[in-house]
Amino acid sequence: MTTFLIIAAAIALQIFLTARKVSPFLSLLIVAVLTGLCLGMSPRDLLKTIDVGVGSTLGGLALVICLGAILGKVLEESGAAEKIATTLIGRFGEKNIQWALLLTGFLVGIPLYFNAGFIILVPLIFSLARKTGLPILYLAIPTVASLSTTHCFLPPHPGPVVLVNAFGADMGLTLLYGIAMAIPAVVIAGPLLGRWMQVINPPMLDLFSSGSAHKELPGAFASFLIALSPVLLISVSVLAESLLPDGVAKTALLFVGNPTIALLLSTLVAFYWLGHRRGAGLETQTRWLNAAIASIAVILLIITAGGVFKQVLVDSGVGATIASFSSTWQMPPLVFAWLATAILRVMIGSSTVAVITAAGVVGPLIGPSGASPELMVLAVGAGSVFGSHVNDSAFWMFKEFFNLSMKQTFVSWTVMETTISIVGLGGVLLLDLVVS
Repeated sequence: MTTFLIIAAAIALQIFLTARKVSPFLSLLIVAVLTGLCLGMSPRDLLKTIDVGVGSTLGGLALVICLGAILGKVLEESGAAEKIATTLIGRFGEKNIQWALLLTGFLVGIPLYFNAGFIILVPLIFSLARKTGLPILYLAIPTVASLSTTHCFLPPHPGPVVLVNAFGADMGLTLLYGIAMAIPAVVIAGPLLGRWMQVINPPMLDLFSSGSAHKELPGAFASFLIALSPVLLISVSVLAESLLPDGVAKTALLFVGNPTIALLLSTLVAFYWLGHRRGAGLETQTRWLNAAIASIAVILLIITAGGVFKQVLVDSGVGATIASFSSTWQMPPLVFAWLATAILRVMIGSSTVAVITAAGVVGPLIGPSGASPELMVLAVGAGSVFGSHVNDSAFWMFKEFFNLSMKQTFVSWTVMETTISIVGLGGVLLLDLVVS
């Protein structure tokens, strides 16, 4: 019980400091240190945890975020983002633009991790918001709902893949069930929720904006191809991993399909095709690069501090405490799997860590209960996105990019994630009636 009270107090302190306009970067670090000490970590272990938290967060995000921001800046400055926006509006119409973004987010989210997909698509959201004058959350919610839904339900994302292996589930069947669940989840948590949230309309930050009109826009094909090239490269690598035998070709495709390498190659192509070939000199392109990195520096620091907070919760044994406590509950295995994972997610912050921890808790139930391994994978996946809040780096990414207050972020991001989780649980239980 003491552990739960400490975590609740830490979350309350973080909300209080943010409401008092303390920088989230500083407040997250302060809360992380105090939480670690209150949970019984020694100063030496706490310092090691901070280093690990910084390294693990930056190691997975820094280059992806920076390269994604640079690619977005080149797309904006060259007029390619405007071309993409006008093309989408022309094909779908402004009335259906949410469905265009939902489809784009879903296609991008299948092969791409959430953070990388978010960074790639956020310039498009800004461009469309400026072009249409629509509230930014009206456009952002369908996009990020698609990314989040694919991340928690569909292989080859790390959470579902870990669970498939841990539970002995069939990968193909899990993917089919996951798509069946993802469609209603993303529709409800995307366009439908986005329409309700359009009343939340914060002023847009001056990100991915050239500040000048483009005299001549690049071609639609080149604009879409370069913007989606990271997704295409990563998709090819996923297929290569599954279909090609070991050899030079497979090794090469896996290399270029790594998110960092894919974004680097795409950025270089963008600089050449949208910059050099269209008359932008090296000095101009360097200015784009510097402006892009400067625009996301503070966001990157806040995300890193969120990673430190998450690591403190992991290393202090919060996950193990919840796992041992929840193992005594008596309830249907699919509901138990969802609830145990949801509690881990709320307490720890990382959906992947919650999934890995929950796998050890609920895995032994599959045999005796006769529950479908594939549905157990999806139940845990649904629980892993429940109640995202201040200990989740994605919470801060969404908040800072879209210039939201804490209250607005809870009402939009946290509600969206929770909706995906609850609809996902409903989908699991309905599928269980059909397949069992």
